[in-house]
Amino acid sequence: MSPNHALTMPRTSDLLGEYEPGSFFFTSPARTLLARGVRLEVPGPGAGSLPDRVAATLREVEEPGLPRPLVVGAIPFRDDRPARLLVPAAVRWTTPPAGASSVPEPVRGIFTGFGPVPDPGDYVRGVERALDKLTTGELKKIVLARALDVTLGRPVDVGQVLRNLVRRDPQAYGYAVDLPSRTAAPRTLLGASPELLVSRAGRRVTTNPLAGSAPRDPDPAVDRERARSLLASDKDLREHALVIESVVEALRPYCRDLSVPAGPSLLSTASMWHLSTRITGVLDDPAVTSLELATVLHPTPAVCGTPAVAARRAIEEIEPFDRGLYAGLVGWCDAAGDGEWVVTIRCAEVADHRLRLFAGAGIVAGSVPETELAETTAKFRTMLRAVGLDHDR
Repeated sequence: MSPNHALTMPRTSDLLGEYEPGSFFFTSPARTLLARGVRLEVPGPGAGSLPDRVAATLREVEEPGLPRPLVVGAIPFRDDRPARLLVPAAVRWTTPPAGASSVPEPVRGIFTGFGPVPDPGDYVRGVERALDKLTTGELKKIVLARALDVTLGRPVDVGQVLRNLVRRDPQAYGYAVDLPSRTAAPRTLLGASPELLVSRAGRRVTTNPLAGSAPRDPDPAVDRERARSLLASDKDLREHALVIESVVEALRPYCRDLSVPAGPSLLSTASMWHLSTRITGVLDDPAVTSLELATVLHPTPAVCGTPAVAARRAIEEIEPFDRGLYAGLVGWCDAAGDGEWVVTIRCAEVADHRLRLFAGAGIVAGSVPETELAETTAKFRTMLRAVGLDHDR
């Protein structure tokens, strides 16, 4: 845990209650932080690599006497889009979060509109195009996403939605990131990601890639069968193996003693089952920061595909919207290099009375377009339930 700020350690629920739009909030199974204000923003492209710019910003702030400052924020899916990274004016840390509450707070406001982008039929046709590309050998996997625009009759209560996300899935990585806005209304990126891209504590490195998913079911017997089927699914195991191979290949030049389980285990959220592999290692060079490792790993085949260049090209060709920060990274890195970065999934961008939700599915040989559509629908549930909707869109 970064020692550079508050001596008191309030409970996660305390910081949830103190969160206000414009702040940065991040919670993991190990710690929670709430950051307020802006001491310094990390400059945009043109002054070296992103890790170099972050390191220079931290040195600039550290020199006047702030001990072990940190950078917080979000990094987009595409490296030609601007990141939202800053050194906050104040940070508070907490102990691990308490237990889950499955009942979200009531959301006030009438839902006045829902708009899928693309519509379900076009998404299915996009998956069919992706499958055609797989048959040529150009790709082994491609992740195709879609968005859902939700409109309320009154401004979204961002703090309430964040509390619902964290309380329903306390083992997930809940986050809220303030975004630039052209209007007086704030813009916020909100989510509860199940996927740790990378964390660094001293020389110890941990990553927990996810690939292969199945929706949860309220019937315990059906839910157990879905979990069992996922763990035995040839299609999902192949998809997962592609991700693990890529992550291990990226980390091996930086780490010794990489520990990679022989096969995946199951990880559950309130809405989904996932195939999960937790990988640990020891850094050869202690100067390599968590952000450097994150940029080496990003984007993994879990959110992009493989080979990465061809998958990116196919995503730009098939998806009818800019992902922005979706499928990017959110987290923190301190001046010593420690930090946590998670994949920006199960999320929405919120502005005034509108939300744009995002969800994606990994397409490999054997994928069924209608099944992939259903997977994205199930993944929307994390955010829909947080805003008070308990049915599919």
